[in-house]
This record gives sequence, structure tokens and C-alpha cells, in this order.
Amino acid sequence: MTLVSIITPSYNQAKYLEQTITSVLSQDYSRIEYIVIDGASTDNSVEIIKKYILESSGLPLDHKINDWVSEKDKGQAEAINKGFAKATGEIIAWLNSDDVYLAGAVSSAVKIFEENPDVVLVYGNMLAVDEHGNTFNTLKYKQLTLEDLLCFQIIGQPAVFMRRSALQKTSGLDLNFHFLLDHYLWIQLAQHGKILHIDQIWAAARYHPEAKNRAQAKEFGREAFRILDHVAQDKNLAPVLKKVTRRAHASAHRVDARYLLDGSEPVAALAAWTKAFCIHPPTALARMNIFVSSILNLSGLGKLREAILRRRSDQHQK
Repeated sequence: MTLVSIITPSYNQAKYLEQTITSVLSQDYSRIEYIVIDGASTDNSVEIIKKYILESSGLPLDHKINDWVSEKDKGQAEAINKGFAKATGEIIAWLNSDDVYLAGAVSSAVKIFEENPDVVLVYGNMLAVDEHGNTFNTLKYKQLTLEDLLCFQIIGQPAVFMRRSALQKTSGLDLNFHFLLDHYLWIQLAQHGKILHIDQIWAAARYHPEAKNRAQAKEFGREAFRILDHVAQDKNLAPVLKKVTRRAHASAHRVDARYLLDGSEPVAALAAWTKAFCIHPPTALARMNIFVSSILNLSGLGKLREAILRRRSDQHQK
């Protein structure tokens, strides 16, 4: 039976951490090596972790945290890389401490790998939930190529599983990236085999005020452009980028626009979307919602957008 290693990096996330842990340990797949890397949290995260490692917990051996550490680190990338170094499973994934797996996610991913030996990365769909766990959107992805990844077609990290053999051909997560670090890793992995989308919902990503996509939104666009700079200097990736260079650069501006809008900067978001349109119109037009939302916010009709989002959330909860 294939061993799956799952890593949870965490820092002061006690509010959500236990839900993350139980979503892993309650999976119907028994061969899970679960590793928690805590960054020396000052809340009660360590106490929560210890609940799931002590013999007195009454949990079966295959439903406990197998390894953990609580020590200062340089951020999420270093924490996850520590987990990668400890992991011994043939399949590896990481689940951030505010996200959760849905039932059957791990067993479904293992089955796909077993049926597709040439696949190095599989990804499913995911739910978007708020800080209270209420679903407000379902994020459905499509089958992507390496070129699509270079054009910032984003996939939901919580619903991604990787082959360890392919991961070992990369240098892991780049410590210089803090926001699109996962996407850059997918690009590295896609050089070594096929990536495969599965039309199943495997995880839920939590969106809350402290999350990076809200609190530091404008940093995402900056990292998109840095990724393109790195790719342009990579002898293996540069020829692929050259084929889609206009689309890729327009997509970087579109990413910038999307996160600036999330960060309540509609003027900057509109400017970024306009740059995307000037470089490659189809890329910008594919996300007309960014343009419309920016205009609504600038015209004082931002509440209309919020009402539409609330209605969507209510529909998902029915």
C-alpha cells in the first residue's frame, strides 16, 4: 500500500489548526505519514499538536501525527521544505493550517497515481470557505499544460498531490517566494512528467482577513513578474516561455489586478488589467469581472459587488 506523506506548516493558527489536523487523520486511507512543522507559535498550537501524538490520546497508530517540530523558521517555504526533508512517502502533499481535506481525498489521489504511472502531479477542485467554514464558492479547474502554468493559470494548492520522485528532481520551494511559491513549484514539477486534473472536490481553502491573499494582496503580482524573470533565465523553461511570452506577461498583470482588487485597491487593479489588455487582449477579456468590479468600486457601487458575492455564498450553502 502506497505511503502518503502530508505536511502541515503552521504559525499561530490555533483557531483553525485542529480542524486541519482532524481532516487529515480522519481520512479513509490508512497509510498516511503526517508531519506538522510549527514555527514556534506563541498561541496554544503546540498543545493542540500534542493532543494527536500522545499514546494516551487513544487514537490508533495510523491516525496520529507521526513527526513534528516547533522552532523558529524563515517562513512558510522553509517550514514546508523541512517537511519535505522528513517525508518518506511515495506521494507528498502539504495542507496549510487553515485549510482542510474533504473525506476520501487521499484515497482518491492514490488511486489516480496508481492508474497513471507517468503522472507527477494530480490536482482536484476545491471549495472556498470563510473563517467560519461557510462555503461561498466552488473552484473548478481544468486540465493544464506547462505553458498554461507559465501563463499563471492557478490551481488550488490544498487539492494538489505530488510524486516524491519528481519532487526530488526540483530544489523544493524557493525561499525567495512567499506568495506564489506553490505555483513556481508546479512549474518545476511539470518539466518532469504529466500533470493531471481530476474533476472531484478534494479540499477546502479558507479565506479570512489574516490570509495572505487579503492582507498582502499587492505582493502576489510582484512575485508573478519575478517568476517570469526566473523562467527566462532557465535554459529548459526559457524556450517554452518564448512561445507564449505575450500571454504570459499579460497574465502576470492580470494576476496583479486580481489580487489588488482583493486588497481593496481598485485604481491599481484597473491599471494592471488595462496593461494586460494592451499586451494580450484575450487574456484580459477572459477576466472581465476584474474590470467590472474595479469600475463598480470606483463609482461607489462596491456594495453591489459585495451583494452579488453574498448571494453567491448563500446559493452555495443551500
